[in-house]
Amino acid sequence: MGDFWEYLQNLTDAKSIISNGGFYLLLIVVYAETGLFFGFFLPGDYLLFLAGILTAAGIIEVPVYILVPSLIVAGILGNYTGYWFGYRTGPVLFNKNDSLFFKKRYIAVAEEFYDKYGGMALILGRFFPIVRTFAPIFAGVVKVDFKKFTLYNIIGSVAWVSILTLAGYFLGRRFPQLKDYLQYIILGLIIVTTVPLIIAFVKKKLTKANDEQQQ
Repeated sequence: MGDFWEYLQNLTDAKSIISNGGFYLLLIVVYAETGLFFGFFLPGDYLLFLAGILTAAGIIEVPVYILVPSLIVAGILGNYTGYWFGYRTGPVLFNKNDSLFFKKRYIAVAEEFYDKYGGMALILGRFFPIVRTFAPIFAGVVKVDFKKFTLYNIIGSVAWVSILTLAGYFLGRRFPQLKDYLQYIILGLIIVTTVPLIIAFVKKKLTKANDEQQQ
């Protein structure tokens, strides 16, 4: 059991993913987090940023012009998988019992995000944990037009991967010493990507409480 939890911890640690699995595990993690419902806990944002920094430092021995397109394709395929899964399971997914890797509230978060932003949720959602995983699944459940989904899917993956990976890459080229402060960088990225979700959750709770008081 201890080995399992150690393995799970390694999967949530961006530096461990890259150091132990390298380029190919990086692609698998990006694919899983952008479309497999149990991949919501994977460290997508800071994994991409860290990959850029470590590519600039030569630790990831893959040219950036191969790294970025490969990650974009992984993100696109992940969303297609999520869409297909949602399309096939449909409303049944809302009745699925909660488990370690699936919570119905995650679908609810994606639904609320989609209701607010429409198709743009598939682009903007790439930059938010949980939404990134469940937005394409929800799009499949409500059967978003496939051509529109494809457009949003490609734009979202290109924007998400390019912005974060290239930001890490060019900062790593400009400031080589950044690789010595990875733990602080990761912590900062976790805070930046998590705070908006916390704010949205609190606002939802306050709105619900106000509605109940008015009734």
